[in-house]
Amino acid sequence: MAIRAVCFDLYGTLINIETNEDMEEIYRGISHYLTYHRVFMNRREVRERYFAVMKERKRQSTERYPEIDVEAIWHTILIQENSKPVNGREKLAKELARLHRAISRTRLELYEGVKSTLKSLQEHYQLAVISDAQHCFALPEMRAMNIKKYFDIRIISGDYGYRKPDSRLFHMAAEQLEVAPHQVIYVGNDMYRDIYGAQQAGLKTIFMDSNQGAKTYNDIQPDYFARDFYQVLDGVAFLAQEHVDE
Repeated sequence: MAIRAVCFDLYGTLINIETNEDMEEIYRGISHYLTYHRVFMNRREVRERYFAVMKERKRQSTERYPEIDVEAIWHTILIQENSKPVNGREKLAKELARLHRAISRTRLELYEGVKSTLKSLQEHYQLAVISDAQHCFALPEMRAMNIKKYFDIRIISGDYGYRKPDSRLFHMAAEQLEVAPHQVIYVGNDMYRDIYGAQQAGLKTIFMDSNQGAKTYNDIQPDYFARDFYQVLDGVAFLAQEHVDE
């Protein structure tokens, strides 16, 4: 059966991003912003509480590869602080998650060749994203980079509580695309989370060698190695033809 879909990792594959959650400005800004909502914590308290809740939520997870939900972290902090009104906590938690992300972000841009490649692939294949990310900022960042329109299927790990290389994320994408796993090519930049994970789920793989991600994992090898995003098209064509010849 022919290749029918191509799935992509998001960060480090499509989007070249850099964040630094250690920056003091993040927690100072959030501390100041919280005062408008009658929540009073200094920047040190904000930071300590954030990482303490994150650590506890990971500890409580029963998943092999646990994923956090940053909105839930801020929601927990707001409950601890007895923030008012109660019915506004979810909205405020999302605002805090996005504020945290925005201040920590030092780079957000597409890798060269992404848009032209996606446009070409869209003419022949279904496209999807499978990303270790948070819904509240992954989709807005895709929209800001003008690539959200290429993907009807978007599997975001923060929605499920587990992350790659968990096979369920890859199988979920194939199911929503209504194709078999072996009819899917997955493109990613991390040899462990992306390539190993996708191969365990039965997908063909292209490793996109970017400035991020693990370059090796045990003896795992991708089905195709792309030195940059421009070579992804060549990789898809090669694997699609290989699949026909089998």
